[in-house]
Amino acid sequence: MTVPRRVAILAPMRSELAPLVRPLSLRRAGSEDGALLSGSIGRVEVVATVTGIGTRAAARAAERVLDASPVEHLLVVGIAGGIGPSVAIGDLVLPELVLDLASGAEHRPAGLGGGAPRGALVTSDGLILDQAEIARLEGRGAIAIDMETAAIGAVCERRSCPWSVFRAISDRADDGSADPAIFGLAGPEGEANLPALARFALTRPWRLPELARLARGSGLATNAAASAAVAALETL
Repeated sequence: MTVPRRVAILAPMRSELAPLVRPLSLRRAGSEDGALLSGSIGRVEVVATVTGIGTRAAARAAERVLDASPVEHLLVVGIAGGIGPSVAIGDLVLPELVLDLASGAEHRPAGLGGGAPRGALVTSDGLILDQAEIARLEGRGAIAIDMETAAIGAVCERRSCPWSVFRAISDRADDGSADPAIFGLAGPEGEANLPALARFALTRPWRLPELARLARGSGLATNAAASAAVAALETL
């Protein structure tokens, strides 16, 4: 592999990018795109941005960051829902294969760092509530699911830009606990939707411990994914 000297990092949510700010010395880039951050680690220059949640937002962000300046490698960093017994909350996922559930397209990330890739990461633009469907995905080798990576991979492959994935498990996709009501508590970049959160707390106070558990899992996963991405960049 050619050692990249300029990399881009895409994180779907602000909380997923936050653990990368200090180790990569990220700051607002001096460009017309105020959403871009720039920094460095060792001899590697870094540009980074939040994509927003979902495939359309992710594809647009990937195109934007690749248009902004020459990039030799792109990293997707963030959280995912776990599938199957081989992954637990906080576990790192370095997929061999990324599957776009809508189109059936398969994308293969490049390795970066010393981690051994395994399993498939599925990208779906919405919550999968059908546990039979989750079981079918597990039968195809899926160990995690997210809402952005396949779209980013497709853009990178069209643009001939090598790309890698650092995701970590924040919650379970295979235990029937996925809930559109909880999903609606986040804004388009993962920020808290405070009015929706207040309504949820008032109308479902018995579910507040569940929100706390999800927050703990998300914190573990964001830090695990960010730490792995930084460690990989330190090897370059």
